[in-house]
Amino acid sequence: MPKLTDITLRNVRVEQELLKYRAPIKFGGRVVTDAVLVNVTLDVETAGGQRASGFGSMPMGNVWAWPSAKVTAEQSLQAMLRFVELLAAAIAEEPITAHPLDITHGWHPLCQQAAAKVQSELGLAEPMPPLAILVAASPFEAAIHDAFGKVHQQNSYNLLGKEWVAHDLAHYLTPDFAGEYLDRYTSREPKPTMPLYHLVGALDPLFESDIANRLNDGLPETLGEWITRDELTHLKIKLNGDNLQWDVDRVVAVEQAAVPAQSARGCAAWNYSLDFNEKCATVEYLLDFLKLVEAQSPAALGRVQYIEQPTHRDLKLHPENRMHRAAAIKPVVIDESLVDLESLHLAREQGYSGVALKACKGHTEALLMGAAAQKYNLFLCVQDLSCPGYSFLHSASLAARIPTIVAIEGNSRQYCPVGNRGWSDRFPGMFRLKNGTVATSELSGNGLGF
Repeated sequence: MPKLTDITLRNVRVEQELLKYRAPIKFGGRVVTDAVLVNVTLDVETAGGQRASGFGSMPMGNVWAWPSAKVTAEQSLQAMLRFVELLAAAIAEEPITAHPLDITHGWHPLCQQAAAKVQSELGLAEPMPPLAILVAASPFEAAIHDAFGKVHQQNSYNLLGKEWVAHDLAHYLTPDFAGEYLDRYTSREPKPTMPLYHLVGALDPLFESDIANRLNDGLPETLGEWITRDELTHLKIKLNGDNLQWDVDRVVAVEQAAVPAQSARGCAAWNYSLDFNEKCATVEYLLDFLKLVEAQSPAALGRVQYIEQPTHRDLKLHPENRMHRAAAIKPVVIDESLVDLESLHLAREQGYSGVALKACKGHTEALLMGAAAQKYNLFLCVQDLSCPGYSFLHSASLAARIPTIVAIEGNSRQYCPVGNRGWSDRFPGMFRLKNGTVATSELSGNGLGF
């Protein structure tokens, strides 16, 4: 049933912003040196005539969202930006009056139409993959959820119950969720603080000897310097996935770099996550890797909290890569594979024990997949896309409102600090770490919280 609190889109504004990285980041064999942000402002109105604006921002992340042998990085970025233009025009022409959950679901066919038009217009050798569509649409989703909270002068995470939403979760997920709403799977207040995962990229210097020429820009450069400055307790290690000895040596070296820095500040316990960015050819590679790390540095293996997307993102194409044996050792989560409920169910069948949520896949999608993961007792984490400024706060707000998530990611302070200017003054506790944590209590305002 329609609600008097439903909103209607009245205007759309889109801007682009190019941000240069302080230092390159390497993942999955690819190197990234800049980011293109898409910033979206949506004006909405209630039936009673109240108006407000919502804002969403997200880096397009085309190198991650659309790796391809048929489409270049330049083409995929151009395609995603053209998709943004087409989607903005489409949602403005066909405004939907509803709660943001239903508005964003109503955008799904418009997204498919825009993606098809992009492929035709640009003569692309392949269609836009689902992940690229989700990323390009995500700032619109953020903006509509933000606007809903702003127009009702409340936090958007508190507007997810029966009194606000026309359908229960069974409408969006499966009959298992009959009678349930997202307020059951989210918190009414953000967690006060959360540990932040610091990224150790494949190109990042661990020791002074790894630095050919210092940047000398006032920020730490070696891993030990970062640990000392930010009192880090969580490190995410990027691995190659196609060079077993390098991957093992990298984890051992991270441990060797971390131990003296942690000991100097009196820290006895810290954590790692491991990210292969789907480059492992088989699960046997991962199992061999875990055995070798345990043999060479059992302490390092003991610190591992979870392993992220070790093998190919296309689960249907590679059913042989079942994760049951690996997940018995450490939680193994899908990231690139998670694009809808079907992919979550398939991952469970193939032995994955957790899922990674990302704001860049869409706010609605993250909330729904977060609910499903909790229902099925899966390990949950929220991950980054080198999100600067507003997009980092959005990602953090998701993590702070989903009960079972214990840490967040945020590496823009390492690679793209220019994107945090202004935001770091307004939300200092979110950009200046204390005891390795950020102050997610700051994300309690109207809209998405900031």
